[in-house]
Amino acid sequence: MIEHHLDIRTADGAMNSFVAHPDEGGPFPVVLFYMDAPGKREELHDMARRIAAVGYFVVLPNLYYRRTRQYELKERTEAGMAVMFEHMNSLDRRTTLTDTEALLQFVDAQPQADALRIGAVGYCMSGPFVVWAGGAFAPRLRCIASIHGANMVTDAPTSPHRMVDALRGESYFACAEIDKWAPKPHVEQLRAALQAAGVKHRVEWYPGAEHGFVFAQRHCYDKPSAERHWVRLFDLFERNLRRAA
Repeated sequence: MIEHHLDIRTADGAMNSFVAHPDEGGPFPVVLFYMDAPGKREELHDMARRIAAVGYFVVLPNLYYRRTRQYELKERTEAGMAVMFEHMNSLDRRTTLTDTEALLQFVDAQPQADALRIGAVGYCMSGPFVVWAGGAFAPRLRCIASIHGANMVTDAPTSPHRMVDALRGESYFACAEIDKWAPKPHVEQLRAALQAAGVKHRVEWYPGAEHGFVFAQRHCYDKPSAERHWVRLFDLFERNLRRAA
């Protein structure tokens, strides 16, 4: 495995990022990995390695680079969560598109990246990000996955459920049964919007799972659900990034 910690230049500054890919056999299909709110950390690096190990060029950027080069939520205290939400609330559709454009320019220049085959995955706060990116950069992003995505239905004009008609690639939405950030009525509203848009998609419930079920270091970790998400994710990438070669 080849790994790099490097800066990717964006219109707003230097976005420090983690890149991983196999050491031979490239160029590899690309996976853009959008982090969750607790920050770019070793747990996410390990997840990026797991994707890279099966044959992908994975880029995991620090989306908080405009505010800090290094942030990780250590304790879920009231004060700690307040700082995390400040970072999280600094991001929106504009920052997402700025960062995604820079990521695409970066992979275009990498000899080990097959920039004609790109997918994206976002966790929690980044569920909306992959929808925004998938629509704005269609058809470059051949598929997207939102894993227990938060705030997928809001009153804002940029709410993801209002923007799914711009998607062109296949989309997958993994939804925790117990999730205050994506309650069932919101998920059903998202599902209805996807159906109305006629885009290829799958919205899947994870019974008994809580928001954040993928992350092994959290109290809500659910191994069967986490492993199912890996199967779904790799199947999505296989269909859209490998077989489509």
